[in-house]
Amino acid sequence: MSHVICDLPRDDRPRERMLMHGPETLSDAELVALFIGSGRRGRNAVEISRDLLQEGISSLARREVAYLTDVPGIGVAKATRVVAAFELARRIAAGRPDEPPAFDRHVLGTTLVTRYGRHMQERLGAVLLDSRHRILKEKEIFVGTINSALVSTSDIIRFALLERGTGIVVFHNHPSGNPTPSGEDESFTQKLRFSLSTCDIELVDHLIVSAHGYISMKDKGML
Repeated sequence: MSHVICDLPRDDRPRERMLMHGPETLSDAELVALFIGSGRRGRNAVEISRDLLQEGISSLARREVAYLTDVPGIGVAKATRVVAAFELARRIAAGRPDEPPAFDRHVLGTTLVTRYGRHMQERLGAVLLDSRHRILKEKEIFVGTINSALVSTSDIIRFALLERGTGIVVFHNHPSGNPTPSGEDESFTQKLRFSLSTCDIELVDHLIVSAHGYISMKDKGML
């Protein structure tokens, strides 16, 4: 066998064959070769992959980085790619859920402007967070008149407790087009923060949105 993969006929190169015929046509060694990328002097990536697979693919899947780096031609970078690939495969097989996205007030605020900025009725909702401020769930809780929403702090607290969140971001829209917090917004926010704190739930922010943008009460020092 040629010692450099690029010297092989195109139909024998793992990458080209995958692109032409699909990954199912590749051997275990060829698939592993795509992870390690390159060989070393005298041995190409497929040959080194066969060395890694001498005890079978299941054995390779259990190996740690330190073990793999003992194989000639496998450095830390190549070993970590192989270990990472098998770890991802284990997570998929176990049905492990995706990591929830982290809360970012700018990203959330911009999204809410798109969704709620032009509503002619006030709508209030909440985004539930875990202890690491990752987003667990979002829910629209109230729809009110053009001037006000009939808001009950108990319903917001119930949502947080049922979903087992430790932090919450509330949001509502101003149909007037001006996202500046009103006196009612400020008093409601302080009342809600106190009520949530009695249940060990943090009010992380209150976002007010309109067609022209949003305001974070946290950024404004109102929380």
